[in-house]
Amino acid sequence: MIKRILNKRSNTITFSAVLIAFSVGVSALLGLLRDRLLAGNFGAGVDLDIYFAAFRIPDFVYGVLITGGIVAAFLPVFAETFEKNEKEGWKLANNVLNVLCLILFCLGSLLFIFAPLVIRIIAPGFTDADREFMVPLTRIMMISPVLLGMSSLFSGVLQYFDRFFAYSLAPVLYNIGIIFGIIFLVPLFHPEKAIMGVAAGVVIGSILHFAIQIFPAKFSGFSYKWFIDLKQKELKRIFHLIIPRFIGQFATQINLIVITALGSSLAAGSISVFYFAEHLQAFPVRIIGVAFAVAAFPAFSRSFASKNKEMFLEHFSMVVRQVLFLIIPVSIAVFLLRAQIVRLVLGTGAFGWGATQLTAASLGVFSFSFFATALVHVFVRAFFSFQDTRTPVIASVTSMTFNVVLSFLFIWALGFDNFFRSFFVSFLRLEELLPHIEVIAFPLAILFSTILHLLLLVFFLKKKMGFFKEREIGESLIRIIASSFLTGAVIFASLRVTGTILDVDTFLDVFIQIIVAFCTGLLVYVLTSKALNSPELVRTVESFSKR
Repeated sequence: MIKRILNKRSNTITFSAVLIAFSVGVSALLGLLRDRLLAGNFGAGVDLDIYFAAFRIPDFVYGVLITGGIVAAFLPVFAETFEKNEKEGWKLANNVLNVLCLILFCLGSLLFIFAPLVIRIIAPGFTDADREFMVPLTRIMMISPVLLGMSSLFSGVLQYFDRFFAYSLAPVLYNIGIIFGIIFLVPLFHPEKAIMGVAAGVVIGSILHFAIQIFPAKFSGFSYKWFIDLKQKELKRIFHLIIPRFIGQFATQINLIVITALGSSLAAGSISVFYFAEHLQAFPVRIIGVAFAVAAFPAFSRSFASKNKEMFLEHFSMVVRQVLFLIIPVSIAVFLLRAQIVRLVLGTGAFGWGATQLTAASLGVFSFSFFATALVHVFVRAFFSFQDTRTPVIASVTSMTFNVVLSFLFIWALGFDNFFRSFFVSFLRLEELLPHIEVIAFPLAILFSTILHLLLLVFFLKKKMGFFKEREIGESLIRIIASSFLTGAVIFASLRVTGTILDVDTFLDVFIQIIVAFCTGLLVYVLTSKALNSPELVRTVESFSKR
């Protein structure tokens, strides 16, 4: 029974995206529970700032080498090799796995040894005692990218064979591992060292992430063999594709390190506020943008391998329209419900009102970038399917450089009384007496740099393809915007009505207010989309009904 479930294949992009979105949704809900537990136990203070800063080093390794390099380059080359010769395809998978393990082990060992030096760069604003505490946290969590690296190769294999179920369970189990650490391991440590239990939970989650994908990969035909062949031409091609992508992800991770470094010099809790808001904004982006991008990637790659341009354009147009259909109304809803969302998810225990306001304001700014962030994932996967990792790098490095410059500029502009600061205090409904709002500079910078990132990718894809059914996408976008604004008006009215009926000072009242607003907004959006004959609505409904 379990073998049959884990070996289940998905037959359409939309259903694969729905399956991934569902699992990502479960994982994201667990992530919100994780953040609620963190906020309740530690608040937005020094301990969590140290934890998030320490997490940057293993996340840097994972982001640059794994998500940025191996995964993006492996799947298209594996698909092409496997199409020609299955035996050579499995040989390539083993070779990449062994080389990857060797690289991760060596790099992890170096970072383990030199962690104190690296930490001084990442958190220059921390005290010596805080940086000293970061060292063991970082060393414990360095085990994580090694395990996730091996797991990521199995993810590529499962994606190629459209076996998205086990792939989708991996992030769910990862968050379960962290939650286990917060609930059961944190109490085992002295209160001053309690955050160590969270780091141990990260390692447990990584083990589960790796373990769940081993058997489905074996069912697909993978059989492990130890050998390393650095002369294998497919391996060389993967590394050739990795280099530009490596540079792009390096820029992305450096950007996050800059944010962490700048945050360490701001008011205590600023790093925690940013990462809590970033985790909340990742919820809809992952469920919609990442889910469709990951589900479409194998179809994009197969279209390229078979040199079928029309099939690629059909898949691409459909995915872009589906993402816009889902992400735009969600963006409006999140902006209007930002305070309620933060109060519901994080408003507990040691998480104070000031932190709640700043996190809600940051989430509100992030909501304007949802459409761009989600589409960037789709456009980048399109270029990867062409085995073109250089073009996305140009766009990524340019936008990340822009982001760093804007971060410095906005921190300065929000640091004293002026029109710029007053505008955002009023627009985001912050209290005038709130002393430190500079953390909002980070989501503001990300908003503008992400839009630039998307515009660059659109320009490069247009130049490469000639056209990608822009008119078809534009017509859908007009219908989507019309439906979304009407939905937003209904949600706003719903908040006003429920605000007069409910006390909205308790968890239950806030929960009811969100549910009422969401359900009325969803109903209006569906009815409006149906009235406008939206093909995206029809496709979504058909995908559910057929499966």
